[in-house]
Amino acid sequence: MTTTEDFALHRTHLVGVAYRLTGSVADAEDAVQEAWLRFSAAEGIRDVRGWLTTVVSRICLDRLRSAAVRRETYVGSWLPEPLLTTGEDDDPLASVVRSDGVRMAALVVLDRLTPEQRVAFVLHDAFSLPFTEIADVLGVTPEAARQHASRARKAVAGAEPPPRAALAEQQEVLEKFLQAMSSGDIDAVLGLLHPDAVMIGDGGGKARTAVNTVAGADKVARFFLGLVRKYGFPEMRPVLVNGDLGVVMAAQGDVAGRVTTFTVHDGKVLAVYDIANPDKLAHIDL
Repeated sequence: MTTTEDFALHRTHLVGVAYRLTGSVADAEDAVQEAWLRFSAAEGIRDVRGWLTTVVSRICLDRLRSAAVRRETYVGSWLPEPLLTTGEDDDPLASVVRSDGVRMAALVVLDRLTPEQRVAFVLHDAFSLPFTEIADVLGVTPEAARQHASRARKAVAGAEPPPRAALAEQQEVLEKFLQAMSSGDIDAVLGLLHPDAVMIGDGGGKARTAVNTVAGADKVARFFLGLVRKYGFPEMRPVLVNGDLGVVMAAQGDVAGRVTTFTVHDGKVLAVYDIANPDKLAHIDL
């Protein structure tokens, strides 16, 4: 087996690790490419998958630390970069988005962690890496790595999103929701929103969306219907975003293009994530 073929066997796994660690498609691709360059120049590697996972995780840790600094001056809420797939089994990223941990709602919870906590938590709980290897990534003792993971679990306890709804249920709810929106029927919209519904927008100061989280069914409904009254009901196409149903909207007038995805729970829309920052959509054909 050639070096290229050996690396190719693990590429999808590495993209999954890198994306879950960073929440960035661009950073994930860059980390995997950097790992390939290092791998192609290395010799005598016995555990290729383990070696590559460690290298990618170290690169992602550096990216996470840089992102933490950027967020100090970021305008509005910060959302992960959306990962779009076709839903077909031959899509190279199909296996990545099957995991509940890659849903937008789950990644938002991970964003509450420190870079060290996120790396320890994801590598151990999602990918079953032993703490000896995680310690090597973090440059700490195994016990310290274990503590980072433990603190992460406590930080996300009670904040984890509900299980992913079946796509058929998501489709039924979203079709009704969008139809109610297009007709301007606030009672119908309210009836399809979970009482604890939230809308989180990410424009990064470069595109219009909600700067602060809109919380509560009534406020979310009025926010969306206000947009429809002002700009009209937008043209959109359905897509799979991080394994859940979402829509892509091209730029229309002075409204920037965006990717919007939803969390459906108990037959209602629980969360709406609106990613409009063009920097986070560069990999998507809007």
